[in-house]
Amino acid sequence: METAKQIIESYDGRKLRVMEVCGTHTHEIFRLGIRRILPPQIELISGPGCPVCVTPAGYIDEAVMLALEHGAVICTFGDLIRVPGSEMSLAGARSKGAAVKTVYSPLDAVDFARENPDKQVVFLAVGFETTVPAACLAVKKAAAEGLANFSILGANKTMPNAYKALKGSADAFLYPGHVNAITGTAVCEDLVKLGVSGVVAGFTADEILTALAVIIRLSASAPGEPFFRNCYPRVVRPEGSPAALKLMDTVMEPCDAEWRGLGVIPMSGLKLRPAFAAYDARLKFSLPPVAGRSNPACRCGEVLQGKCKSTDCKLFGTACTPLHPVGACMVSNEGACSAYYQYGDILNG
Repeated sequence: METAKQIIESYDGRKLRVMEVCGTHTHEIFRLGIRRILPPQIELISGPGCPVCVTPAGYIDEAVMLALEHGAVICTFGDLIRVPGSEMSLAGARSKGAAVKTVYSPLDAVDFARENPDKQVVFLAVGFETTVPAACLAVKKAAAEGLANFSILGANKTMPNAYKALKGSADAFLYPGHVNAITGTAVCEDLVKLGVSGVVAGFTADEILTALAVIIRLSASAPGEPFFRNCYPRVVRPEGSPAALKLMDTVMEPCDAEWRGLGVIPMSGLKLRPAFAAYDARLKFSLPPVAGRSNPACRCGEVLQGKCKSTDCKLFGTACTPLHPVGACMVSNEGACSAYYQYGDILNG
């Protein structure tokens, strides 16, 4: 019986483009050296699965505004601090006196708000279905405790409509296992009806290789026929996490959302329901609409759509490096440019 590695290495069929939707997959595929065993007909391309990367510049502008103009303490995960906004990053705002605090959980921000009742505390809620439940839990906890000095600046996004927007960009998606652990498999099964193929993959070498081998076999056995397989059954169940889904539905509701590179995708975001509107920073501080501007030379938007590789950008590795990032894809630990910069020379040289 052939192993997954043997199936991949022996493939001699038509060209296949596989989109790694998840930034963690991108980094692990590089780190594990999987690209080195792929035949030339199989091309792995990056997608919009890095939540920091798809967050638009206007969101950073809003956070900077809250910090500098409203004096709010911004609580955020670390990799968002250096993402460029239109004029500056949160790191730049901090150099001007803004209070920017790194936290490891939204609940840390709730604790900080409780301990500092004289400060307005805003948590930057960025992430896909994997992290949304924690943000919802933080809002529920703040509401239960009556913390009037806590709110969130929402940029949470959901994947289903993004997959639809990316239809045709690849022959198959490598679906992110941690997202599907929350959502279940129904979303991916429904996408097959729209002609979209993909498999749910885990994050070990064996799990990623198995997923790629399944894509190869299914593509070869019925060319042009859409398919779906769950190759991460030890974590992903068909029903997902009912408790997490119920929590999300209780606290948040769908809304249109802007994605870097993809524009506004209808009903692909989440916002607080009216019952929790007091914890919406945009409403609380009456923020005006903000249209952010990215560096026009940065090609992060095209990278996130799978239209080009990070190394195709003229800024890559010169003007744009992890120490001096121009685009979000170089900042985030899940960003494609970060992966290419860290591993590209070693694995593709």
